[in-house]
Amino acid sequence: MRSGSVSSRSVSLPGDPPGGRRAVAVWAIGVSVYFVAVVFRTSLGVAGLDAADRFHVNASALSTFSILQLLVYAGMQIPVGLLVDRLGTKKVLTIGVVLFTAGQLGFAFSPSYGTALASRALLGCGDAMTFISVLRLGTRWFPARRSPLVAQLAGLVGMAGNLVSTLVLARLLHSVGWTAAFGGSAVAGVVVLVLLLLFLKDHPEGYEPEPFPHRGSAYVRRQIVASWKEPGTRLGLWVHFTTQFPAMVFLLLWGLPFLVQAQGLSRATAGELLTLVVLSNMLIGLVYGQIVARHHAARLPLALGTVGATAAVWAATLAYPAAHAPMWLLVVLCTVLGACGPASMIGFDFARPANPPERQGTASGITNMGGFVASMTTLLAIGVLLDATGDDYTVAFCAVFVLQAVGLSQILRLRKRAARRERERLVASRVETVHVPA
Repeated sequence: MRSGSVSSRSVSLPGDPPGGRRAVAVWAIGVSVYFVAVVFRTSLGVAGLDAADRFHVNASALSTFSILQLLVYAGMQIPVGLLVDRLGTKKVLTIGVVLFTAGQLGFAFSPSYGTALASRALLGCGDAMTFISVLRLGTRWFPARRSPLVAQLAGLVGMAGNLVSTLVLARLLHSVGWTAAFGGSAVAGVVVLVLLLLFLKDHPEGYEPEPFPHRGSAYVRRQIVASWKEPGTRLGLWVHFTTQFPAMVFLLLWGLPFLVQAQGLSRATAGELLTLVVLSNMLIGLVYGQIVARHHAARLPLALGTVGATAAVWAATLAYPAAHAPMWLLVVLCTVLGACGPASMIGFDFARPANPPERQGTASGITNMGGFVASMTTLLAIGVLLDATGDDYTVAFCAVFVLQAVGLSQILRLRKRAARRERERLVASRVETVHVPA
């Protein structure tokens, strides 16, 4: 469990792994898998308009691509968490790579809307197995005090995958065509699969987790119920829910159409603004990781501040009195949206100390569901509202405020309970540390 005060950070917790260069090398392989998964996940974000033309679909049907992908992703989070706790990181990542690579290839060669949907669902299933596995890999190879920074770095690498989609895949799509661009990108999945099979290990030698009995459905229920009972797990879910989805929706599907169709920008300029979201995410992720690692109490203010800033800048953009918002305001919007991903990672910093090692995968899975459920809901709402209002983006994007209000109410309801429970666990861990023989 991660400790939160300055004094406790200097004490190694019982069973803490040593970290070091070997840990970095192994973790880098796991993160490379997540990187490729994000490239594949976000590839539709730069191809949304092309997909609408290729499959002859409207806004609602186009949003179904991302909704189905996120539905599968969100639905797989608890099963994947249980699998990671039971099978370990390497086996789950291997399954994930095979699935998301097959999904990307299927999408490249899909002759119809139906087969393309099935391919995105397969991709979402494989993608769902990556991030929780990488979080688990970090806790197995690095000391607990490094967890916030390691998690933020994993998120940063994921956003680098988004950057590749925005800068590289978008250009390939318009130079070599749909099939070559999506099919060629699938080669990256084969490369990381080979690295994974040859070099990745679940944990350092001598730091094997204690055997934990797994007894069928009883074990599954026990893991889920025990994780959910912890207020920190539920708070983590709602923090993730409230902070992640505005940027996810923007990057995954609706950002490019909004900037091109509603704001009158060229595709090139819109692509630059999407790139700004990614670059802002990477920079802010480093800052947030350092702050949370050093100042435990900063978690909630950072999360709430990000929610408030996101709501304010969206309101200013949508309510701007002219036909198009000025470029400076769109730049501010994209810069602030970059904070959503790092803020969502703070959710795991509430769930992680609330659960023992044998429940980390399950708790992370529950937490990770939050943002993707919110994203899926918002993607659908925007698509339906666009069709219902004749492509009125101002009305459609008001769905963002509804989801933020729901999440914010839950965060405020759970924050005191989670803080009290975390203090109790921290005191208990210090007592254990004091009594560990020298």
